[in-house]
Amino acid sequence: MAPQNHTCHYNESMLFFYNNSGADDKWYSSQLILVQVVGSLFCCFILVSNAMVIAAVITNKRFHYPFYYLLANLAASDFLAGIAYVYLMFNTGELSRKLTVKEYFIRQGLLDVSLSASLANLLVIALERYISVMHWNVHSNLTKRRVTLLIVLVWAISIFMGAVPSLGWNCICNLSDCSQLAPIFSRSYLVFWSVSNLVVFLVMVVIYMRIYAYVKKKTAMLSPHTNGSINRKRTPIKLIKTVMVVLGAFVICWTPGLVVLLMDGLDCRSCKVMKLKRWLLLLAVANSVMNPCIYSYKDDEMWTTFKNLLRCIGNGTRRQRSTKANARPLSSVQDTGNSQPPSEETKNEEQDILKT
Repeated sequence: MAPQNHTCHYNESMLFFYNNSGADDKWYSSQLILVQVVGSLFCCFILVSNAMVIAAVITNKRFHYPFYYLLANLAASDFLAGIAYVYLMFNTGELSRKLTVKEYFIRQGLLDVSLSASLANLLVIALERYISVMHWNVHSNLTKRRVTLLIVLVWAISIFMGAVPSLGWNCICNLSDCSQLAPIFSRSYLVFWSVSNLVVFLVMVVIYMRIYAYVKKKTAMLSPHTNGSINRKRTPIKLIKTVMVVLGAFVICWTPGLVVLLMDGLDCRSCKVMKLKRWLLLLAVANSVMNPCIYSYKDDEMWTTFKNLLRCIGNGTRRQRSTKANARPLSSVQDTGNSQPPSEETKNEEQDILKT
């Protein structure tokens, strides 16, 4: 093995690693400005809408169930993704080559933590739905303490997964193992990351297929005894459809990126992975944009709570403005209007002054 492979390069800038990997990630200034402007608008929507989802779950007592607590945690992971996308957009292109190793780890770590949190949340929600459906309940019997422990576990695993490259699984001391998409990440790590996420995707799809088959069978068995169709709002299938749409959007938006990461990890030089990078990033941003829209579209109660929150914000703004207006001091014209009219002597004195 070459001697340089045993030398660590922690003090080098990212330009050194981009040159080593041969990655061609040039952006035209017009492209970069367009991505930053449009991306910033999307990220603002992601931050505001997911904050509203969390606020809706907190304020509406009808959402105080395990499923909605986990859904709020999924919104929190999308909120973090919005922050990660903002940091990424303003540190990409030529700017990414000027980053230090530590700054690059932070940039990629935020993305990895948000993705891991989203994936772990969807897996926990799938298990929660499975438990509730097997007992034919709309909501599972998980206690708040267990839900809290699950949420803490989700974030602990996500933070660990995001920190793995900075903890040592990188190519800073082994330049021959560097990837193109992430020039300081080992190709072996990209293979592990992509394959593990794809396996979790498959597990969740299998779980929901089994849930859907069970619900369909159970509904068919109960229908002859209910003199008509079962009210779907009172069965677990309504919430299952919401999660299945969320999961479907997640798989569609993230699977191409994971496949490209896998190809890069397998050192596929003819795959031209760098040309696909920016479009895959756009897909990832679109996923975080879609989730709040899915919640509000598939859940009438969530949409109603959103409107109530917006009304409260609007009423609070108007009330604040009226309070400031009432507290404003009177103008000089108003003061003159409220004062006593001038006497005849004063008028005569003013006229004499004018004549002189």
